[in-house]
Amino acid sequence: MDLAELHALSEANYARLLQLFPDYQQANERQFRLGQRLVVLTVIDRDRHTTTLTVQYHAPQLPKLMDSSLYLRMYHDVSMAEVVKHRSSRRLESRYDYPNSEMYQPDEKQQQNQFLSELLSLCLSEAHADGIIFGAGNVD
Repeated sequence: MDLAELHALSEANYARLLQLFPDYQQANERQFRLGQRLVVLTVIDRDRHTTTLTVQYHAPQLPKLMDSSLYLRMYHDVSMAEVVKHRSSRRLESRYDYPNSEMYQPDEKQQQNQFLSELLSLCLSEAHADGIIFGAGNVD
């Protein structure tokens, strides 16, 4: 695992989250529609130095099993956000032996954070949220 790469990804995800959900300290949820797909950011815990959120991705054309639910933590003191759990599984480890009982890839945590990065970037470039169109730098 490339720790510098993971940190850079976590910092970029933190910045994207602040653009998409600037009022996370007061509001509990933000929804983004991507065509027929829906991305929902929900705050589940607030602390002085951290905020824990779920990111749910729903696509009606996919089976319910394919819906994604990520648990992520924003670390405000270091301006980073990382995926800590996928669906309802236990906390993601930084590295896994392979094969393993859950069939996680050796770099599962990196892959989940990369997926989050791509999903947040897509929301920034194409999403409609509460009647506001995000894209072309207009995220206020």
